[in-house]
Amino acid sequence: MSESGFAQLIPLILIFVIFYFFLIRPQQKKVKEHKLMVENLKRGDKVITSGGIIGTVERIIDGDKAEISITDNVKVEVIKSTGIQALINNTDQKK
Repeated sequence: MSESGFAQLIPLILIFVIFYFFLIRPQQKKVKEHKLMVENLKRGDKVITSGGIIGTVERIIDGDKAEISITDNVKVEVIKSTGIQALINNTDQKK
């Protein structure tokens, strides 16, 4: 009886292992990379917001918000952890 019970658990264990390696682990890695990117933002970095707006970081406010310049005289504040989706490689830094 215990052998058949163990045999029934093998497919469930295999499904969990597959889910872990194909879904859970890559998502955790992506979240960790995003958090590191957000923590290392600095003035002059070009970013894409979660709304799809491309802008340049003007300043970091209180460590959790960033002021982003979209065009001349247009600046918006976004929450770094949720409002910034990606960092665009920027070769020329503002001085």
